Amino acid sequence: MTAKSEFERLSGKIFINGEYRSSSASDVLNVIDPATEDVIGQIPDTTKTEVDEAIAIANKVQKEWNKVNGLTRAELMHEVAANMRQLRGIVGEMTTREMGKPYKETTDEVDWSASALDYYAEIGRHENGKVLGPAVDDQFHFTIKEPMGVVVIILPFNYPFCLFCWEAAAAIAAGNAVILKPSENTSLSSLKFMEAFEPFPDGLVQCLPGGAKVGSRLVESTETHMVAFTGGVPTGQIVARACAEQFKPCLIEASGNDPFIVMPSAPVDMAARGATFGAYLNCGQVCTSAERLFVHEDVHDEFVAKMVANVSALRIGNGLDKVDIGPMVTSKERDRYEAVLQRAMEQGAKVAHGGGRPAEFNKGWFVEPTVLTHVTPDMDIMNNESFGPVAPICKVSSLDEAIRLANDSVYGLGANIYTTDLTEAMRAVNEIEVGMVWVNAPLLDNDAGPFGGRKMTGMGRQLGAEGLDTFRHTKLAMIDPGAKAQDFWWFPYKDEEAFPE
Repeated sequence: MTAKSEFERLSGKIFINGEYRSSSASDVLNVIDPATEDVIGQIPDTTKTEVDEAIAIANKVQKEWNKVNGLTRAELMHEVAANMRQLRGIVGEMTTREMGKPYKETTDEVDWSASALDYYAEIGRHENGKVLGPAVDDQFHFTIKEPMGVVVIILPFNYPFCLFCWEAAAAIAAGNAVILKPSENTSLSSLKFMEAFEPFPDGLVQCLPGGAKVGSRLVESTETHMVAFTGGVPTGQIVARACAEQFKPCLIEASGNDPFIVMPSAPVDMAARGATFGAYLNCGQVCTSAERLFVHEDVHDEFVAKMVANVSALRIGNGLDKVDIGPMVTSKERDRYEAVLQRAMEQGAKVAHGGGRPAEFNKGWFVEPTVLTHVTPDMDIMNNESFGPVAPICKVSSLDEAIRLANDSVYGLGANIYTTDLTEAMRAVNEIEVGMVWVNAPLLDNDAGPFGGRKMTGMGRQLGAEGLDTFRHTKLAMIDPGAKAQDFWWFPYKDEEAFPE
């Protein structure tokens, strides 16, 4: 089995009711390796009939899955996690060939995905509600947790497996069925990833590739019950509006423009290394990338010099080679990103490193990792998600200024600060208007900690106990075992309780 043979086998397929099936779609989309520009496969634009069939199957199997006890669910989820680890090599290679990031990153992602399955396998059976103090003598009041039903998950290309598993693991542990609409740029590897879910009942997890029409059909169906979307703000707003028409719950993670603050007390070497990783991981195509660097004037020049030295040493190339940075995902994305850089330079930013395309590549959507200086807060690059390998550095004179500028954004996903001053660290944690703050620990995730943001970043949380409750309803139950009369408020009302004459 090779990546090439798997691309051929899975081209034109959908994953429905536990099996790979050739789609009847007449429209197909080419899958292009961003490092070589070779066509490596095709994906179908799943038809309406196929979408409707998948939804019907999901509804049927979900009702049966909801009856399965928590221990059995957990055992099956651990089996799925083990399968993921067995698939890490082939899935990692296929993903690198589909979307470009280094093999180390794609295989790491499979490991993170398995970790999420193991985590939710156990936390999913820790509690299913709670007992309340009753409001009436001799009664029993309690809550129970119930699944949403059929959950639609719509994802981008940058983290096709861990983003899926953060949501799908919680949803499945809660008793839901899941339908994935993967990115067009990672559909074949996502189809391969479906093999890991073999221990589950057929139809509990399904995968329907295609374009926007497929996502719209899944979202707008009255037979799906929740949508989890990760992507850009405009599409996230479309999804949220469609869900609002039915009062359908939705989880939206729509964009970030994260600040990265460096204070004089920070170890500058380590801050520069952290910023290099934070800005250029996955070629900068990360929602929590370090996109706005606010560096204190006392260490600005030293930081820039160390940053440039670090970035100069990064190895660029095909993600299957010994490299740190691969290509951008598509030529369209590279064109968009280069326009962002050009606009920054037009507005006065200076290129300290990079700014172009690597000369050694005749093919592939490669760009140089770029460091910009003389950046001011009013520039477009500081007010929009760049989603590419660039670190715009803005000089600040105080922590007050850094926090004010950090909060001057329509987004509120995450924030980073490098400091050894505990007071500065706690001010950042308490005052920056985001969902997550990393102090000297950029971009870390924790299965047990909630992931999500504020403002135009979206709404809802993945991971942690909050992530489990995202995919559950809460039902209140009140029981009077003795079926006693409740004369304190039943009819007939007592005359002495009427309005006095």
